Amino acid sequence: MTLGITWSSLEPLLHILIIDLLLRGALVVWVMVRKSKSPQTALTWIVLVMGLPILGLILYLLVGETRLGVWRRKRHAHALATVDKPEIRASADPTTHVNLPDVERQISTLAEQVSDSPTVGGNLLELIGDSEEFIDKLVADIDAAQRHAHLLFFIYLPDNSGKKVAQALMRAAKRGIACRLLVDAVGSKTFLKDPICKELKSSGVHVAICLPVNAIRMMVSRIDLRNHRKIMVIDGQVGYTGSNNLADAAFAPKPKFAPWVDCTVRIDGPAVKELQVLFLEDWFMETDEFVEPELQFRPLFRPDGIPVQIIATGPNFYNEATTQIVQACMQLVRHELILTTPYFVPDQATITNLQVAARRGVEVSLVLPKNNDSKLVAAASRSTFESLLEAGVMIQEFDQGLLHAKTITIDKQIAIVMSANLDRRSYDLNFECGAIIYDSDFASQLRFLQQRYIDQSIPLDAVAWARRPLMARIQETAAGLLGPLL
Repeated sequence: MTLGITWSSLEPLLHILIIDLLLRGALVVWVMVRKSKSPQTALTWIVLVMGLPILGLILYLLVGETRLGVWRRKRHAHALATVDKPEIRASADPTTHVNLPDVERQISTLAEQVSDSPTVGGNLLELIGDSEEFIDKLVADIDAAQRHAHLLFFIYLPDNSGKKVAQALMRAAKRGIACRLLVDAVGSKTFLKDPICKELKSSGVHVAICLPVNAIRMMVSRIDLRNHRKIMVIDGQVGYTGSNNLADAAFAPKPKFAPWVDCTVRIDGPAVKELQVLFLEDWFMETDEFVEPELQFRPLFRPDGIPVQIIATGPNFYNEATTQIVQACMQLVRHELILTTPYFVPDQATITNLQVAARRGVEVSLVLPKNNDSKLVAAASRSTFESLLEAGVMIQEFDQGLLHAKTITIDKQIAIVMSANLDRRSYDLNFECGAIIYDSDFASQLRFLQQRYIDQSIPLDAVAWARRPLMARIQETAAGLLGPLL
C-alpha cells in the first residue's frame, strides 16, 4: 500500500516553504539593520518573526517600524522651519538666563542637547495634585483669558470635567477669544463622536484632531503613534503640563480602577513660551494654520520666579530624550530618588541605573499602582521587580486607585513632572512633554505629594516576592519578553 505521495505533489509545498524561509530570513536581516541600536528589541522581533511565520510578518509590517509617514515628516520639518525659530524662544531674552549648581547644570545641559529647550528663569509655579482643583483652575484661567486659550489633550472625555471646560471655552469664544482645542484621534474618540464636540465647533471653538486613524494612513505609517502630550496655554502667559487628561478622576471608561490620581504643574512666566511653541507646532502640523502673532508675545518675567525647563519628545525627533534624562538623574543623584509612574516597562539601561543607584547607597523608591488597567503591562513590569528589590530599590504599590502621576524628585533639589511614562511607548513612540524644575522649595512640595502616595501604598518585600507562585513567575517572564514591544 502506498500513500500516493509523489515529488510532483510535494513540489508546490516545498516552493512555498522556501519562499517563506527566504522572506523570514530577509526580514530578520532587515530587523537587525533597522534595530541595531536596540539589540533587545531586535531579538524580540526576530523570535516573533521566526516563531510566528505569517503573523510575525504582519505584526512587524504594522508596528515594527516607527513610521510617521513621509508626508508627516515633511510637514514637521516645515513646521519647525516656520514656527520654531531661535529668536522667538524664551531664551532669546537674556533676563531669563540662569546659573545652576553643578548637578542641576549637568541635567539642564543634557536636556537642552536632547530636547532643544534651555532652562529659563522667572517662573511662578503651582503644583496641583487633585483633578478637581486642576479643572477649576483651568476653567478660571479660560474665563479670565483676554486673547486666546490653547488646549492639547491625549484624552478628552465628555464627562463633568469635559463639559465644564467645554462651557468655559464656549463662553470665551462668545467673548471673541481665539480658542483652539487639539485632541488625539484615538485617546479622544469618545469626545469626537459626542454632541459636545459639535456644540464646541458651532460656538466658534476651533477643534482639530491629532494623528487621524484611517486605512490609507495605516499603509504609510504606524497607527499607534499617538500624541500623548497635555499642554494648556492661556494668553501666552499661563501654561499647564503634567499627567492630567481632561477627564473626571472617576474615569468612566475604566471605573473599577478609579480614582485616577494625577499631578500637573501650572506655570506663570517665560517657560510658557516653550509650551506655546510646542502647541503651535502640533497645531500647524494638523491644520496648516500658522498663528504668528502669538509667537511674538513674550511672557512676563517674574522677578521672584524659579528656573524651569520644558522637555519634549516624539517619534519624529528627540525620541530618546526621556530615557536619557531619566538615566542622567539616576546617575547624578546623591541621596534620594523617588519615581512615580502608572506604566513601568523600562529599557535595560534604566533598570541597570536604578540598581546601581541603590547599590551605591541612594534611597531609591519606585511607586506604581497595585491594580493596573493593563494586565500585560503589569505583568511585564513585575518581571523586573525581583532584580530591583535584590539591588535595594524600594517598590511601593499604590492601592487607593490608579496612580497616574508621572513624577521624579532628585535629592529634594530637582523635580520633574511630565506626561511620559517609564515605558518603551513613551520612550520611543509617543509625542510627550514635561517640565524640569530646578528649585528645592518646589521639589520639596512634589516630594511631599510623593510621600502621600507612598503612605497609601504597600511596600514589597524582597524575600516574599522571590517566593511568589511559579505560574506567576512564568507569566511575568513571558510578558517581560515582550517588554521591548510594549
